[in-house]
Amino acid sequence: MTRALRLLASANPVTLTLATILLVFALFALRVPILELTELKTYDLRVRARGALRPSPAVVMAVIDERSLDAEGRWPWPRSRIAALVDALSRDGARVIAFDVAFAEPAAPEDDLALASAIRRSPARVVLGYFLHWRADDLGYRLDPAEIERRASRVGNSRYPMIRSREPDLRRVPFVKAYAPQPNLDVLTEAASSSGYFTLASDEDGVLRRMPLAIQVGEEVFAPLALVSAWQYLGRPELVLRVGLHGVDGVELGGTMIPTDESGQLLVDYLGPPRTIPGVSVTDVLRGKVAPGTFRDKVVLVGVTAVGTHDLRSSPFSPAHAGTEINATVVDNILTRRFLARPEWWKVFDLLAVVALASLVAIGVSRTRAIAGLLSAVTLFGGYVLLAGWAFTRHGIWLEMVHPLLALTLNYTGLTAYRYLTEERERRRMKVMFGQYVAPVVVEELLRDPGRLKLGGEEKVLTVLFSDLEGFTNQCERHTPREMVGILGDYYGRMTEQVFAQGGTLKEYVGDELMAFFGAPVDQPDHAARACAAALAMREQRLALNGEWAATGRPPLRARTGINSGPMLVGNLGSRYRFAYGVLGDQVNLGSRLEGLNRVYGTDILVGESTALLVQPSFLLRELDLVRVKGKERAVRVHELLARAGAPLPAGQEGAVALYAAALEAYRQRRWDEALALFEEALALRPDDGPSRAMADRCRAYLRTPPAETWDGAYEQTLGTLKGMD
Repeated sequence: MTRALRLLASANPVTLTLATILLVFALFALRVPILELTELKTYDLRVRARGALRPSPAVVMAVIDERSLDAEGRWPWPRSRIAALVDALSRDGARVIAFDVAFAEPAAPEDDLALASAIRRSPARVVLGYFLHWRADDLGYRLDPAEIERRASRVGNSRYPMIRSREPDLRRVPFVKAYAPQPNLDVLTEAASSSGYFTLASDEDGVLRRMPLAIQVGEEVFAPLALVSAWQYLGRPELVLRVGLHGVDGVELGGTMIPTDESGQLLVDYLGPPRTIPGVSVTDVLRGKVAPGTFRDKVVLVGVTAVGTHDLRSSPFSPAHAGTEINATVVDNILTRRFLARPEWWKVFDLLAVVALASLVAIGVSRTRAIAGLLSAVTLFGGYVLLAGWAFTRHGIWLEMVHPLLALTLNYTGLTAYRYLTEERERRRMKVMFGQYVAPVVVEELLRDPGRLKLGGEEKVLTVLFSDLEGFTNQCERHTPREMVGILGDYYGRMTEQVFAQGGTLKEYVGDELMAFFGAPVDQPDHAARACAAALAMREQRLALNGEWAATGRPPLRARTGINSGPMLVGNLGSRYRFAYGVLGDQVNLGSRLEGLNRVYGTDILVGESTALLVQPSFLLRELDLVRVKGKERAVRVHELLARAGAPLPAGQEGAVALYAAALEAYRQRRWDEALALFEEALALRPDDGPSRAMADRCRAYLRTPPAETWDGAYEQTLGTLKGMD
């Protein structure tokens, strides 16, 4: 055990992942029985999870049940009674009568002739069922080849009328093979329209999931009762068994391709538990107790379902599913063209799924913390289960689950053990060392790149966010310090959650101001969009807090937010005595000044020109003005962040925004009267529109005292700076 742990610790995630994939590939090629059985059970779960389906109205059963035996006597019945059943079904308009019982032994000659006559005169197409002996042991003795050939000729009306094969020697095709058929009496076979075998074979676990649509006896290939019945019902269109170089490609019936596996077996698409397909007691048919038209234009399968007399099979829905209903189910599948299949590409897909899931879980485990790695593995596991379930339910495709999920589970277990042995101890040590003075997100970055622990930083294009409470000093005079601490704590908690939800880094709280930035320490190409989304979410949460606090006496809060993007110095800033992860630079200062500029325009959120260029058209912005801030010669365009693109705006705001844009254009061209009229029109639509009110006041001032001829449209505002800036 110790040696195994040492080997595990000396490996690496890539090696472990490749080893897992190769191991699962080997298990896939060997088709390990326990894994195959598990896969079959997942198939059964998918069938049951999908639930019952509505059967086709074209298929019905006439069942010889317990009530029929009580009324008509023990089975087998005289053939004359079966003849009466054929007559009754024919009179009611049955299109096809298919017998899931065999008439292999002669009865009284007159009874056999009576049944033959009933079959011959019936307007319905009568299909007789027969069974096959899989091996000579089933008979208890061996038949000579001539007898086998004679028996095969007696069920000749069950042979495929056409076989199109790319394999010249059909003996090399992996058909399901039987020893010999047990035909019906010649007099009955000659009277019937055709015949079909009703022999069924279960999987290794005893559950019947497939029906062979082609069974080979000698060099002849025969069709089952269900397929022949559907063929007769559809008017005997072209029926072709298609064989490729690697096995059976499928069965073509009137232009519809019925999917099979290489051996010619169809997956039975069970409609539900036993008795999902309607069944009528034969005694009711014989005694005329069935509503007229019950069997009109339908395929009627006649079979014995009384306990102790029929062939019960285990299905995904039940351990006791009548063979007659299974045959009826396949007829339903064919007529409704509702099939389950494992397409030719399933093996390639399953192998690719093994590689994909093992690789994705490796990425999830290696790049995240333990809990997140577990969640990613669980998500991948559940996602693949849902994908396989969706493919099965919506498209009838059976995707393998066991080997892909085994690869995921094995790789997750191995990588988790590796990670624990080689990384978790070091992570714990570093968290204890640095967790006291750096933010958790920075700790994670340091764990990935310890070289970042040195003082200094790097220049990157980031987005900074400043948010300050308006009038908070006045509120402090009305509440005790303890109350204000509680108010600030709840407020900061909600705001910080929104920053973290967008992947931002909280720099600090200074009094009633919050500072955060986006794009570091983790690279975020969409850092500007994240900052804008966080600002909008912070506004929503602040409004929600105001609503919650209204009943508690806490004051309503209003905040001003400034957002700016650009090159900044980011890293561990400070001295050898104390350092903190943060940002510096002119663009940081501009973000702070944008926050203060909200006072001028009566706005909540202002963004700089570079941020606006990065986030449009994902967010709805309104250009407010050209502003030349303190210490800068170049004026910057200032925008108000309104909402996400496509989000509804408050009543009147959309019109006010459009009028504001037209007014701003007139303002910059010194058309003060026109601009003032448009700003006032915007205020009429939206009386609380702060920017329109501020610009209208400015137009009135310029009407009284126009600016100099050199005026470039920029508004010069002398702004104070925040603590720690300049």
